[in-house]
Amino acid sequence: MSLQELRTLIDRHARPRTVETALEDVHVSAVRRAEPEAPSMSGVVWALIAQGTKRLAVGDRVLEYGAGQYLVASVDLPVTGEFLRVSPDRPALGVGMVLRPALIAELLLQAPPGALPPLGGPAPGLAVSDAPAELVDAAVRLVRLLDRPRDAAVLAPLLRREILWHLVTGEQGATVRQLGLVDSGLAHVSRAVGWIKEHYAEPFRVQDVAALSGMSVSAFHRSFQAVTAMSPIQFQKRIRLQQARLLLAARPRDVTGVGQRVGYESPSQFSREYRRQFGLPPSQDALRLRDAARAG
Repeated sequence: MSLQELRTLIDRHARPRTVETALEDVHVSAVRRAEPEAPSMSGVVWALIAQGTKRLAVGDRVLEYGAGQYLVASVDLPVTGEFLRVSPDRPALGVGMVLRPALIAELLLQAPPGALPPLGGPAPGLAVSDAPAELVDAAVRLVRLLDRPRDAAVLAPLLRREILWHLVTGEQGATVRQLGLVDSGLAHVSRAVGWIKEHYAEPFRVQDVAALSGMSVSAFHRSFQAVTAMSPIQFQKRIRLQQARLLLAARPRDVTGVGQRVGYESPSQFSREYRRQFGLPPSQDALRLRDAARAG
């Protein structure tokens, strides 16, 4: 089985763009025209590119991955991404799967003794690897089930499990396995990430979030930076600005109100940091987003 078959399957099922398929936690994507860089959240996912190249920026890191490579996002991070050199004749095509810690934990419990190497320290929350043939093969067989709904209920869980096994035993296995361990370093950082996302508009002290994560301040700083490529304060700022952009798309003339709602007391600071992140002042960017939505 090959990437060519995977391309054909994805191209048929991913119209017009990204589709949450009938298979639980599985989506396929086809991007058929160039689009500007767009901020989003990564999700906790595995994603395999069948055709095209994607560039992702998170914090001070920039990653590119293309056909035959896969990405693991082990933490839900604010990212900026774009597909490169796409066209209607040659779309970017990919398949992805949500990574569920409970399924990974179940798989780890059933692994034979000595089958998995020791865990290392905190790993980046986003990482790219070349996909081995057996992982591509499992992805092809999974996407095939979109044409075989009668078989999907029985076979899809088995194929998702097979993909997880290839991930936990592969190049990024240590990171994926940490998702299934309640007391791993990644789990501690994920708790902090979740708290900051939920309370992004509130000021906080780093030592309080470190305590919430069960870590010393120095260990928390090191682990958080290693996983997210940002400091906790930078992470909060990125979440605030992304949320502000979503709000401004609906309320383009309420810049001051939106800034206050996401936690900025100073309108000038909000405008300055927004422009630094997105390239335009909030009011201009909001109008551009509204015009783009109308054109779309």
